[in-house]
Amino acid sequence: MTPFRAIAVFYHVATLNSVMAAADQLGVTASAVSQQLRALEAQVGTVLVTRQGRRIRLTEAGERYFELISDQVEGLIRATETMRGTRTTATLTIRATPTVSTKWLLPRLPGFLDANPSIDVRLDGTNEPTDFARDPVDLEIRHGTGRWPGLHVLPLAEESFVPVCAPRLAPPRSIGPEDLVNFRLIQSLKAQVQWPAWFAAQDLPTPNMARRLSFDRSHMAVDAAVLGLGVALESTLMMERELAGGMLVQPLRDAPAIRITTQWLVCPPANLRRSRVRRFIDWIAAEARSWQISQSGPNG
Repeated sequence: MTPFRAIAVFYHVATLNSVMAAADQLGVTASAVSQQLRALEAQVGTVLVTRQGRRIRLTEAGERYFELISDQVEGLIRATETMRGTRTTATLTIRATPTVSTKWLLPRLPGFLDANPSIDVRLDGTNEPTDFARDPVDLEIRHGTGRWPGLHVLPLAEESFVPVCAPRLAPPRSIGPEDLVNFRLIQSLKAQVQWPAWFAAQDLPTPNMARRLSFDRSHMAVDAAVLGLGVALESTLMMERELAGGMLVQPLRDAPAIRITTQWLVCPPANLRRSRVRRFIDWIAAEARSWQISQSGPNG
């Protein structure tokens, strides 16, 4: 009979990707963890774990074995905590840009916290990409093209880039694209779609960009448009609340939006073995689908 302790040790090693981290969490020595792993491999008759420096990698058999036992082990841990009258929490560390964090994720986060009371969340708002080998980050919502070899990458949602302004500057659908020359143009320098590309998509020459206001953060460009400082070109994902609340409007009569995906869920494939990561991905994917459906209406 395979001892449960060896199975539990394997579970912790697999979720933490480290023998040392598993030993610290279990309160035992690293050599004791390695001994339990060897005993388990002898029981199942195959190699489950290989070492890469200080980190470990599951073999194909190890990945399969983890899939078979993870739900049962997590259920036993929860049952034991219930009987003891205790509750342990796991911390999920998410990295995202300040704009995504404040404009889209933060308003939705209470839903995840309510549905997952055993998970604490740390939200790291920065534009710096994560070095997963060094930074203690479980999952990143990364801005860019989606091409990061070696990482697990999922699109968050397709966004629409549209010109917007405060309603006092121009009422909804009251001007044409050619009239934008009369307005100050606001842009985020890091946005995937810039004004010259937008005008080119409308077969129009780019107007004199001397009358412009530039920021290095999209949330600042959105806030500047709300203040009536000009017309901003931004993603509907980043200004959902401002559009829904009427603080921003789309002033153009006829101007197709540019639709692309610029936000991606990114993590090492091994991080998907962490229950907290899988739960968050399932939750945020459902939120993104709901948001996408809401954008398909007559004003989407």
